[in-house]
This record gives sequence, structure tokens and C-alpha cells, in this order.
Amino acid sequence: MVMTKNIKIAIEEVLEEIRPMLHSHGGDIELVEWLEKGKTAQVRFVGGCATCPMAQMTFKNLVEASLKEKLPEIKKIELV
Repeated sequence: MVMTKNIKIAIEEVLEEIRPMLHSHGGDIELVEWLEKGKTAQVRFVGGCATCPMAQMTFKNLVEASLKEKLPEIKKIELV
């Protein structure tokens, strides 16, 4: 389990792993905020991903799945 003070770094590392796929479609993702109280990561798509009709599917199947698998201490991931 990742220590709380390092959770933002750990989230960024997971996002870095999925960025090449997003970049190939002209988009990216960023960590907006880590909410310690609810163990919630808030992320935002940018570029082509922000307006893509497949964004919700990409979020669910790639972003959320990757973060939950690699960082089980995260209880919720929100696309904002």
C-alpha cells in the first residue's frame, strides 16, 4: 500500500503509463486533485480526449481500471 504523502506521485506514475495511448489520439489526462478524506482521485481529460465521444469508455476501461488495479487504496476515481 502506498503511503498517503506519496499517493499523488503514484497516481501520476500510473497516468504516465497510459498517456502514450491517449497521446496517439491527440489527448492527455491530468490529475486535478487527490481528496484524502474520501480517498478520491479527480482526473481530467485534455486535448482530443476532452471532447471525444469515447471518453467515458476510455475512462472506465483504461483510466479507472488501471488506477484501481495498481493503487487499491484509491476508493473512487472521478472524471471532472
